[in-house]
Amino acid sequence: MSSLPTSLTGAALPGAQDSAAATSGAGAQPSSSSSSSQQPPSTAVHAVPSPTFSPLYQQIKALITRSLQSGEWKPGDMIPSEMELASRYKVSQGTVRKAIDELAAENLVARRQGKGTFVTTHHEDVVKFRFLRLVPDEGEPHYGASHVLECKRLRAPAEIARLLDIRTGDSVVQIRRVLTFSGESTVLDEIWLLGANFKGLTAEKLTEWKGPMYALFEAEFGTRMIRASEKIRAVAADETAAALLSVPVGSPLLSVERVSYTYGDRPVEVRRGLYVTTRHYYQNDLS
Repeated sequence: MSSLPTSLTGAALPGAQDSAAATSGAGAQPSSSSSSSQQPPSTAVHAVPSPTFSPLYQQIKALITRSLQSGEWKPGDMIPSEMELASRYKVSQGTVRKAIDELAAENLVARRQGKGTFVTTHHEDVVKFRFLRLVPDEGEPHYGASHVLECKRLRAPAEIARLLDIRTGDSVVQIRRVLTFSGESTVLDEIWLLGANFKGLTAEKLTEWKGPMYALFEAEFGTRMIRASEKIRAVAADETAAALLSVPVGSPLLSVERVSYTYGDRPVEVRRGLYVTTRHYYQNDLS
């Protein structure tokens, strides 16, 4: 990898020469008429776009993220030390440390005392429950048992295509499942995935997998969920949801629509969940 430029000075402002030329030429030619009916010279100020620069540590963060995305350092791997990265990118160790601080805050890497910095994985506790916001009224958060209802490949309907930033009719994988906690049906999930990213995903593979679904996506399909955006509202259970969640028709449910993104802020999953909250609550930490 080529070294990062250490100087950003000397960059010319776009349009600067054109503006100078326009200024020097103003009034150079005599007016053809001094009549008051003539329109006055335009005094409009044209905005000149100014270049934007990100701090050096953010540029280093972007380079490290690029290496994570390319698979140079895979989930669970230890990345080079701050000193090695500083030498690689020809910046100070403090600049690298600040970049890694932000990556750690975003759960992309994790520092382990006395061992080094590692690429996080959805198998780890620090990340495992990052996207599971349902917390029991009593006891510790844990993953429920997953009962897969169906997993099929089909063409994306218009709304799903819009959320996944693909064309209507492109290949997607649809999964429907029920999550049970302590033997009680608690979550009904409808999941839509980019077909190109999840070739070979079947109901059998989902059923055989023990652990978070995102860990399967990471380990078997090389797709890592980095962040998610959610919309939450209260709804009433229709007949289908009521039957699958073992609640009366019309019971209050929490509806959560999530769009999950991988590296490059690329959407790869739309998840619509219906949650029974009689023994759970939805926790969202704000910072």
